[in-house]
Amino acid sequence: MFGFLVPVGGGDTISLRQQEIVIGRKSSCDIVLQFGNISSQHCRLTLSSGYWYVEDLHSTNGVKVNGQKVQDRRLDPGDELTIAHHGYRIQYDPAKNGATGPPPTELLREDRIFSRSLLEKTGLEKPTARKSREMDSTRLDLPAMVAKTPGSDSKPSSGMVPSGSEPGEKRDFFDQLQFD
Repeated sequence: MFGFLVPVGGGDTISLRQQEIVIGRKSSCDIVLQFGNISSQHCRLTLSSGYWYVEDLHSTNGVKVNGQKVQDRRLDPGDELTIAHHGYRIQYDPAKNGATGPPPTELLREDRIFSRSLLEKTGLEKPTARKSREMDSTRLDLPAMVAKTPGSDSKPSSGMVPSGSEPGEKRDFFDQLQFD
């Protein structure tokens, strides 16, 4: 046994028997919560370096730790984990789970620190919105970027071949750009 989830306001205590636990409404989840506002696979609890971490699995109603919406966060003993609107207090002993020294990083996957915007981390923006914004910023207006070549008229051509070139002639895109 690696710890417990104790429902805030009363109810049956949930034992944390595995080192990775998926919580959701789907019957195939490790912990099944049969509430309409719980996603089919809502979140994952992972035991790492003696500490529990929670990761939101792109749920509809989110996950909070001590009232703050999170995507990925370490759960310290006594923290309140809210799944959708259902609160649980986590109880465990990090030393019994193998922890040594000071607590590890706050995020389970440290490499993902810079992979999300601050708005997304706070739950004010959905991941799909950010991805579409990134894609919009990477779209290039290629005809507008084609620069003038010496001896051509002042307008860039509408295609990849600059004015004054033969239509079948292949040219390197970067040769066509002018930099100040």
